[in-house]
Amino acid sequence: MSSPEVAGILDNSKELDRLRKLQEELLVEINKMHKKLQSTPEVVEKPGDNSLLRLKMLYIQAKELSEREVDISTQLLGQLDALLPSGTPGQHRRRIEGNEQKKKRMKADSDVSRLSPSVRNQLESLANMKGEQVAARVIQEDAEKDEWFVVKVIHVDKETRECEVLDEEPGDDEESSGQRKYKLPSSRIIPLPKRNDPSSIQDFPPGRHVLAVYPGTTALYKATVVQARKRKTDDYLLEFDDDHEEDGSLPQRLVPFHRVVALPEGHRQ
Repeated sequence: MSSPEVAGILDNSKELDRLRKLQEELLVEINKMHKKLQSTPEVVEKPGDNSLLRLKMLYIQAKELSEREVDISTQLLGQLDALLPSGTPGQHRRRIEGNEQKKKRMKADSDVSRLSPSVRNQLESLANMKGEQVAARVIQEDAEKDEWFVVKVIHVDKETRECEVLDEEPGDDEESSGQRKYKLPSSRIIPLPKRNDPSSIQDFPPGRHVLAVYPGTTALYKATVVQARKRKTDDYLLEFDDDHEEDGSLPQRLVPFHRVVALPEGHRQ
């Protein structure tokens, strides 16, 4: 074993240790931001507040550090494999093929494990919702506003953080008939409350803006809560934006609680 080879292993080991310390410091900052948003969620509505932008930048840094850690770990494995005694040719081939698969698996696992607890829980929650309905923001080129639909989750890719969903009831204005599939980032997916799981039901007070399924459709629109519910299983009484009668008034409509979610940040509708 030559000195340069040992020096290379030690250098990569030091770099790996440095990256992990940076990740620990970054995780502390992310948790601080989470506590701030949990205790004072209204802060994001104040002019000039950059809390969400700051949190996004922290996520990006965490992802970059995670990817760098995977690269260094892979280099270390290669350096150690080069110094270890060789096995039979067949064993050597299997080890190389295994390392490639391991690299992909390590990257996917590391990307998920290094995410903040809230983002990791969201991905795991979506992965467990295969076959269930969620609210999804489907961006279409000719659309001037955000368009949200009720779709069914088909598959969740933890490595790319993309969800494959199925629009089972496309509107009458769709060019092609039949069901349509989309691949969307998890940031455009909102799990819908479950009828038989009270813990998944969020209570919205009167005056709160929400995103809700318009009666008789599978489309979600911005609405305002008119009155508080007496029980968890009660329907919401809502007024939908732009749902004016001929006299200019907004009709009040009943919407099941499992078809109402919090209004996403930056919603344009």
